[in-house]
Amino acid sequence: MKRRSKIFIIVAVFIFFYFIPFSNYKIPQAVLESLLMAQDYARQHVLLCLIPAFFIAGAIANFISQENVTKYFGAGANKFLSYTVASVSGTILAVCSCTVLPLFAGIYKRGAGIGPATAFLYSGPAINVLAIILTARVLGFELGLARAIGAIIFSIVIGLSMHFIFHEDEKKKNIDTNRNLFTWKQEQSERTLWKTTFYLAIMVGILIFANWGKDESIKIWQIIYDFKWFITGILLIALSWMLIKWFKKEELVQWVNSSWGFAVQILPLLLGGILVAGFLLGRPGSEALIPKIWIENLVGGNSLWSNLFASIVGALMYFATLTEIPILQGLLGAGMGKGPALALLLAGPALSLPNMLVIRSILGTKKTLVFISLVVTMATFSGMIFGYFF
Repeated sequence: MKRRSKIFIIVAVFIFFYFIPFSNYKIPQAVLESLLMAQDYARQHVLLCLIPAFFIAGAIANFISQENVTKYFGAGANKFLSYTVASVSGTILAVCSCTVLPLFAGIYKRGAGIGPATAFLYSGPAINVLAIILTARVLGFELGLARAIGAIIFSIVIGLSMHFIFHEDEKKKNIDTNRNLFTWKQEQSERTLWKTTFYLAIMVGILIFANWGKDESIKIWQIIYDFKWFITGILLIALSWMLIKWFKKEELVQWVNSSWGFAVQILPLLLGGILVAGFLLGRPGSEALIPKIWIENLVGGNSLWSNLFASIVGALMYFATLTEIPILQGLLGAGMGKGPALALLLAGPALSLPNMLVIRSILGTKKTLVFISLVVTMATFSGMIFGYFF
């Protein structure tokens, strides 16, 4: 760790302990909310969401040719193909803002351009079919439709914007890619492409079905939920067979090591971000340091400020998949405008404080700030436009 970073951490810790009024009753409550939020995350997301995502990221890093990644998702790839695939990926994955991070890190480090990679980063948690359906049913058809259209447009616009803003960096990345082309060809294993694709598809299937949510209002969805562990079990058996028949021991060791590397990089930052978010804002339906009434009073109407505030709060809060809907239902009942509601829906599921910390470790500070600014700005003005008409 650099000396400047150590000094910053020491000063921050000193200021925290010097100024925080621990005798105030809200501080213990906020600390408890922080710990409970971390516990909820550990129970609901680590085993079934993050661990499969780490293994998928490790597989991408080891078994997907860097040449193929750059061919289809690199800076020089066909824009229509790469952005189409990246922008609709959320309809398949239905992951939260934290579970998408290992997958994003995997494809970006393997050679994907920043445009398609950030389009995937936004769309993964934002374009969730069940969440959009429930938004339309619970919060109104207009909000559900606006969320669906906005999320797809956002992912493409954000990806293209990141590509053009950092175009020079992408050129340098392309030069490095071409220099290492021979090395990548040497990485090719004896497995055919269809085997590698099928292997990855099985792991994605495990991630999807193990986390399949319950919804009795949609019959086919509920049927899949009733049989989700049966389906997951079959996929696990198929994966085990593939690992035994198709992979060498050395490859499996490399796969586990790469997956562990992603876990070491991402998990500490996620935990720190979740603790801070819980301390400030609390869990859904609970209150921590910042009173909920403050937020409710600041998101009424359809002003620039109310939409901007809703976007920023949404970007900082951590929303487990689908939890944003009951939260917004309560806020709308308390007087929140429909414009700020859409702004929060477009910024919230795709961003969170834990998510931002991890993105910074992958992209760096400058690119992360631009990505966050694009999401918050577009969500703000989309909310204002929607609020004007509805």
